Amino acid sequence: MKKHWITLACFLVLSAAIHLHSQTTGNMIYNPSFEEYLHCPVKIDALGVMSEVEAWWQPTLGSSDYFNTCGGRECNVPRNKMGIQNAHSGEAYCGIYCSQELYREYIQTELKSPMEVGKRYRVSFWVSLADKSPFAVASLGAVLTPQRLEDSTRGILMEREVASLDGRSEQSIATYFEPQALNSMDNILDNTKDWVEVSGEFIAKGGEKFLTIGNFLSFNKSSVVAMPGTNLPLPGAYYYIDDVSVVCLDTEEAIVSQTSQSPKVGEVITLKNLYFATDKSQVLQQSHNELFKLKEMLEQHPSMKIELRGHTDNQGTVEHNQKLSEARARAVARYLIDKGIDKSRLTWVGFGKSLPVADNSTEEGRRQNRRVEYRIIAD
Repeated sequence: MKKHWITLACFLVLSAAIHLHSQTTGNMIYNPSFEEYLHCPVKIDALGVMSEVEAWWQPTLGSSDYFNTCGGRECNVPRNKMGIQNAHSGEAYCGIYCSQELYREYIQTELKSPMEVGKRYRVSFWVSLADKSPFAVASLGAVLTPQRLEDSTRGILMEREVASLDGRSEQSIATYFEPQALNSMDNILDNTKDWVEVSGEFIAKGGEKFLTIGNFLSFNKSSVVAMPGTNLPLPGAYYYIDDVSVVCLDTEEAIVSQTSQSPKVGEVITLKNLYFATDKSQVLQQSHNELFKLKEMLEQHPSMKIELRGHTDNQGTVEHNQKLSEARARAVARYLIDKGIDKSRLTWVGFGKSLPVADNSTEEGRRQNRRVEYRIIAD
């Protein structure tokens, strides 16, 4: 009998170890617990943009929040404007409003690699209701899409498409998203003391690459309940979010291979999801996943050296474009140096508009020509 108990105990320990391994090494999320940041958060701004945390951003005008132990009084951990809560792990988490129809907040990120058709995935994240939240909901969930979700609304994020009417006119149609991971509607997320996991498993259609977290259901279907003894200027349900995970349940080899492949010396790779402020060298928040991948590759190959190469379209003078292309390549190098990559491994150069890869007479062509590449000069 004793041997059976020992066998069972070993099995449980092994199962837990496998689960932990899958949550860490197989996680397809960059910066899953929000520990990496560009600068410490200072305050909660009702009209602000969540620009502090690495590899995450807000897809709408709803101003999601970032909390960290290094943050100011309003956005510190554990004590902040919304209540008192330690991080589920580490020293940071994000926060979003989730109940009102006219105002909601979301957070979004890009996966390390696209999902593969027909394979099973598990999505999970941890939530805790803020102490000062006047309401709680059940309807928190996660949506995975092939494209980045973007909307100029401050309300509920919906799927929008333009439909043709009789071939003569067009009409914009909005429909609710169906989250692949959705908390049970009979499980009100009203715990302000502990963290609660929201999770779901599904089979990928293939190509899903962007993860968005929030409440995608209407107010009437969100199972909204009032919390006694609380009072906030905005009467909504406010949640802290931490430890996001997306794991392939069928295999991890494909995920590992996506992040461990080493380009060859002389190969030139374009940074595809790199965004700059218009006519400037300021790297926008939406670019940081692409830069994060480049940083990880350089960390995995410590002897590798690269040359960063900036390019522009044909709009503007030769002198202006030359300076802009150099400044953008230098901005990427500065990001990598700030993240711990040795400066001696990086060089940068600008080519202005001299090396187009597409037709500059079209907007799409000009978009392709406005790029930063890197060339492997040593492995």
